[in-house]
Formats: sequence, C-alpha cells, structure tokens
Amino acid sequence: MKLIWKLLRRHVSILQLAGFLLANLLGMLIVLLSIQFYRDVNPLFGQDDGIIKPDYLIVNKQVGALDALGLGASGFTEEEIQDLRRQPFCKRADGFVSSQYKVSCSLGLEGGVSMGTALFFESVPSVYVDAREEDWKFDAANPVIPIILPRNYLSIYNFGFASSQSLPKISESMAGMLDLNVRMSAAGRTETMRARVVGFSSRINTILVPEPFMQWSNALLAPEATPQPSRLIVEVGNPADDAIVTYLEKHHYELEQDKLDSGRITYFLKVVTALVVGVGLLISALSFYILMLSIYLLVQKNTEKLRNLLLIGYTPWQVGAPYQCLAVGANALVLVVAWLAVWLVRRCYMDMLWNMFPQIQEPSLLPTFAIGLGLFLLVALVDVAAIHHRVMAIWHRRE
Repeated sequence: MKLIWKLLRRHVSILQLAGFLLANLLGMLIVLLSIQFYRDVNPLFGQDDGIIKPDYLIVNKQVGALDALGLGASGFTEEEIQDLRRQPFCKRADGFVSSQYKVSCSLGLEGGVSMGTALFFESVPSVYVDAREEDWKFDAANPVIPIILPRNYLSIYNFGFASSQSLPKISESMAGMLDLNVRMSAAGRTETMRARVVGFSSRINTILVPEPFMQWSNALLAPEATPQPSRLIVEVGNPADDAIVTYLEKHHYELEQDKLDSGRITYFLKVVTALVVGVGLLISALSFYILMLSIYLLVQKNTEKLRNLLLIGYTPWQVGAPYQCLAVGANALVLVVAWLAVWLVRRCYMDMLWNMFPQIQEPSLLPTFAIGLGLFLLVALVDVAAIHHRVMAIWHRRE
C-alpha cells in the first residue's frame, strides 16, 4: 500500500486539487444555502400554515344589490365549476359545502364561566387539508367533530373578548385540549356532539369540518337541501399567471388580493431558488468532472506501475483504494466546510430577518444538511465505482 501512495504523491497536482476543492465548495455552498434560505423566508410570503397550502385560492362571486335583498343567485352552478376546471391555470377546483342546519357551540372556562355562540360549518375535500389523517376523520359510531378554525378567531378572543371580560387567554396548543359542545338543529330535530380543535389556519375565513361529517350531518338534519357552493377552492399551478386575474374579472369573481400576491411571491421564490440550485449543481458537476479527469490522468500516468503491482499480487481494490480515498476525502472536506459556511451565513441573515419580522420561526438546518450528505454520498459512490472500473480495466489487461 505504501508503494501505491508513493506513486500517487509523485503525480498529484496541488493546483488541480485546489481548483477542484474551490469549485466544488462553491457549487455545494450555492445549493445548500439557497435551499436553506428558501426554507427560512418562504413562511413569510407563502403563508404556508400547515393546513391550507399557498397554491390553493378561494374564489367567490361578487355580492350585488340583488344578493343583499335575497333575490340573487350567489352560488356556483355545476356549469360554472366545470368551466373553471377547464382553464389552463386550474389543476383542480371544488366547492365549499355548507351546513344546512343551525349550529351553536358552548365552552366552559375557569371560575364556572360558560361561553356560547352561534357558528356555521363548511367542508372541502380532504385533499386540500394538510392535517394528520388520524385527526382529520369522523366516525359516526364515536362522534367527535374535528374543527379547523381561522387563526384570527383566536386573536379576536384573546385580545378582544378575553381582555374585556377578564377571562384567561388561550394558546393554540391549549385550544386543542378544550372540549367543545356543539348543538345542531333543523326541522325539529336536534343533535348534540363533542368537538375539538385540531388546527388553525391563516388562509381560510371559515370553520372547517371533515367532508364525511358534513355529508353525514346534512343527510341527517337537512336531507332535502341541495345548496349550490357559495365559494370554490382552486388549486393552480402558477399563481403568477395573469390569466387567473383576467378570468376572475371577466366572470365577476372575487379573490382576496393578498392571497394572490403571496402566491405570486411564493411562485417566483420557487423559480429563483430552482435556478440558483441548478447553477450550483452545474458548478458541482463540472468540479466533479475536473476531479475525475485528474484522477484518470494519475491512473493513466501510472498504468505500467499499477499493472506491475497487480502482477505481484496486489488486488484491484488495494490498488484503487488510495485514489478512491483521495476522491472521497476531498468531497468530505468540501461537505464539512460547506456545512460550516451555511451555518455562519445563516446566522448573519437570520439576525436581520428577526429584526424585520420578530414573529418568524427558525426552521431546522437538519434537512439542508441531509441534502448535502445525500449529494456527498451520491458523488462518493460514483467516484468509487468509476475508479474501480478503471483499475479493473488495467487488471484485465495485466497480461
């Protein structure tokens, strides 16, 4: 083995190796830093609250004078829904299903204080709701209603009602532990059930319940009702597409502008991140090619000596091991330095983000580090396989 290391040291170009290290470090740093930066700033623009994704838009018809008098038709017909689904920008569109019965909810608080209010329920297909499957389900045999509330409802209670009535404030985690009593009534029939809050959303202004519960309760309490959906939830591929605004204006539909703007920003953020990551991967690929070319030249220069080593009893793995160690070690050094650089750069820009947005959460670095480790393992496997293939070619021609 020492003989092989001596041969390797004689022909190693320090400049070539340094050039590879710098180029690969630059590529790896661009890839990892752009991915981490996207994960850090995306919640500020995308409003991805873990419940309703930012690529989902909520559409409703404009309310006119006839609607205010109860003479207009504010719901969406099946033809209108199908027309929206046929649009190039639309991936999927479904209507909100509303409860066709009266709903009231009561909650007991500390000190024997009881609070109640009238509510309403709406549901959308479960594919739009990114909640845990075990939380977002309904079993008629053991009826407990999962509910997703708008986050601003909790803010209204904490900073408005609770403050004025000297009641305790409720955090999101505490709200999930409260038992709510829901009373539903229609056509002389009343049902009382327990409910629990399973999540909060910043992107919806309605009280969501699972679609199976809505179908079951409407069939039980209002079997004759066949309402048209008053709102639609639409999945779009590109929120920045101007065709969305044109279509909505043409058909007199409304969309919360900030939702569309945030969707556009998120889309452009994804595009820019993809371009930057692509540049980083290209630089890494070129540096990898430089390293492989350098190692191939080393092997080519020492072909005769390596063939002699194979003839005197060295195995192909023993002959190729120093070259493989050089390639894997260089990539490992690049990975560690890139990890450290990402951590240092992130500390700098996160301080600025915290000053501008005190509410920002700090995502973990582990996914980004895992991506870097995955790239390293992929390149290392290719290096080892390529060098072994080259040595095996010399082995087969040793005679």
